[in-house]
Amino acid sequence: MVKLSLFVGALCAASAAAFAPASVGPNAFTRVAATLPGAAVDSNGNNVAVKNLLTDVESSGLLTKVAQSGLLSNAAAAGISLKKLEPLLALAAENPDILVVVEAAGPELLPLLPKLIELAPPALPLLAAAVKISPGLLSAAGLASFAAAVGAVVVIPDDTVAEVAAQTLAVGVLGAAGAASLAGSAVLGKITK
Repeated sequence: MVKLSLFVGALCAASAAAFAPASVGPNAFTRVAATLPGAAVDSNGNNVAVKNLLTDVESSGLLTKVAQSGLLSNAAAAGISLKKLEPLLALAAENPDILVVVEAAGPELLPLLPKLIELAPPALPLLAAAVKISPGLLSAAGLASFAAAVGAVVVIPDDTVAEVAAQTLAVGVLGAAGAASLAGSAVLGKITK
């Protein structure tokens, strides 16, 4: 009988503890985050790499340069708005595998982001001009790029190592440009409807 009463008492105590709030402060989060591989955090639990990236974005004046480039006004003139980006977010929500891949690639992509921030200001005028291109023209450019890749394989002989390297380079560059054009036209077509 004593064993039964001890068991019932332990069961009640364990179930009552399950409803008690756990005390989680910034120090507990910092300890957990510090144990993750490659996670460098400050005393508040912020990722140091992300914090440095945001500081670089602020110090470079990237958002001011975006506003001055005319990218936003060209996007608005082309019919692109945040409201029209909602279908892309819904597509991402319907396919959680995409988000898992992006999240898994996060630690490897994080070191590349400062270089992207550094290269962004010179690319802004190109993006502002690219927003004005119609999706149909972009699709045609993608198909032409694929055709040029096939043409490079047919026209360039493969008698020497240098010629095979030239074929490979042409197919790689033109194939990537074609894929980027078709993907860009699909995205532009979806958000400018």
